[in-house]
Amino acid sequence: MKYSFLQNGDRALTVQLEKEISEEVNAYITALTSSVQDKHIDGVTELVPTFTSLMIVYDCTVIKARKLKAILSEIIDNLSVGVTNAAKVWDIPVCYDDEFALDIESVCQHTGLTKDEIITIHTSVPYLIYMLGFLPGFAYLGGMDKRLVTPRLESPRLEIFKGAVGIGGEQTGIYPIASPGGWRLIGKTPVNVYDPKANPPILYNAGEYIQFYSISREEFDELENRIAQGTYSPVCREVNL
Repeated sequence: MKYSFLQNGDRALTVQLEKEISEEVNAYITALTSSVQDKHIDGVTELVPTFTSLMIVYDCTVIKARKLKAILSEIIDNLSVGVTNAAKVWDIPVCYDDEFALDIESVCQHTGLTKDEIITIHTSVPYLIYMLGFLPGFAYLGGMDKRLVTPRLESPRLEIFKGAVGIGGEQTGIYPIASPGGWRLIGKTPVNVYDPKANPPILYNAGEYIQFYSISREEFDELENRIAQGTYSPVCREVNL
């Protein structure tokens, strides 16, 4: 696969692949990220994978850009991206109760679907985590059914509650913390997908999947209590997709 290097100041270097967003390119980025991590390059302090690129943050007093490029080129030239159907899927419960689904009516009006149909479609498939960004633990998900596509709000909210599940254009996702946002809210998960006290603080990684499943308001309250008591952990299963 073709690639190029982009220098980002004196402390970061980006490996840029083709700019087309696809599962194939994302699989290559995921494999590259893993290979660079396994290499334990002296001076490299952080890796930031995106849809079509990998940014490598480094200490320029430890390693120079020329040497880093040489090491990365060798890794890329020898990189093998195997074809596998195995995937990690996180099962994330969502309560689609009207208390949390603040924009469900507008989604119904735009799509022509009933609330039950939206829930059925939204929970029917696993979504690929292409990248993390915007907020800690905010997963950019791919694979949403086109029947659910709904434009963002014309005027974003100043604050969206933690755990909100929404639809924005062709994507769906979870707000890991309270923040401003313009996606249309259709539910809420009690799961802490980002916990700064946990190790690791973010529940999932790019290249993994999320699948939502519907829970009642009573089940939401029960899970929320279990999470507060530390007696609940989200299910992560390995499946063939």
